[in-house]
Amino acid sequence: MKVFKNKSIDIGQFEEGILSGDRIILAKAITLIESSLIADQHQAEELIEKLLPKTGNSIRLGITGVPGVGKSTFIETLGLYLTSLKKKIAVLAVDPSSIKTKGSILGDKTRMDELAKHPLAFIRPSSTGGSLGGVAHATREVILLCEAAGFDVIIIETVGVGQSEITVREMTDFFLLLILAGGGDELQGIKKGIMEMADGFVITKVDSENVKPALIAQANYQQALHLFNPSESGWMPEVLTTSAFTKKGIPEVWTMIQKFESVTKATGFFDEQRTQQDIFSFHHGVDEAVRNFVTDKSKNLLTALEQKVKSKQLSPRIAARMVLTKIQEMKS
Repeated sequence: MKVFKNKSIDIGQFEEGILSGDRIILAKAITLIESSLIADQHQAEELIEKLLPKTGNSIRLGITGVPGVGKSTFIETLGLYLTSLKKKIAVLAVDPSSIKTKGSILGDKTRMDELAKHPLAFIRPSSTGGSLGGVAHATREVILLCEAAGFDVIIIETVGVGQSEITVREMTDFFLLLILAGGGDELQGIKKGIMEMADGFVITKVDSENVKPALIAQANYQQALHLFNPSESGWMPEVLTTSAFTKKGIPEVWTMIQKFESVTKATGFFDEQRTQQDIFSFHHGVDEAVRNFVTDKSKNLLTALEQKVKSKQLSPRIAARMVLTKIQEMKS
């Protein structure tokens, strides 16, 4: 992971720059948040604490879909529409990591070239770093930085595979699933779990000969949604069709998101969901802190037990229990 040397920027300068919307300072602050250096982590925690009262005033969108569905193209088209409404847009695009270096491919700035150049938009590709769910470990804190910098809409694009959808669902207000039509087995190809997580569905690439299959898929999805239990949010997910090429359906997507925000704020679900997400983030932080503590205090023990697990002398569960026992002995 690249580590930015912030020797010439103190917390006060970071705070002032972010609150004034300085993108260069914001980018450097995000690099500080992502740093693995202990000194940088302490500085990042202090910065977040100072900025926390200025956060929470955005709508946080999670967008997912299988590879090839057109996530980046859709996000750019939606982002450009929102900037035309004078909305400030931040896109946190989590790119697949290099297996060898854990670095990011960083392709989203090239895929969203027009949006990246817009003065009201900010795009930050970020490496998954091998973290659970394919989401960079600092994404939650980066959201807070962007909110403090005055962004109205924050979009998190998932890598579209496995656990990443669950992780992004747990840090966003509205979760949008992008889907393709035309194969005839659309409903068979999506698990019930991901459909239950989604607050809205958008069928992409609906142009030319794909219009009729898309309308059939739209009706099928809408019918399937009525089979699910009512959501505690009081919101009924909608299924829309779009074409990033013709811009068709993009305003309707934004209208759907605004309706969701209005409905869930009226029921109290919007604020309650954010509170629960903060609690989840707290527990996630505790888990990470404990893991780091154990790793730091028991490096030799971990190495020895790994060898015993590899050689089948110990089961993974027993080896893990021995680590906990050792930590307890150290504290007593």
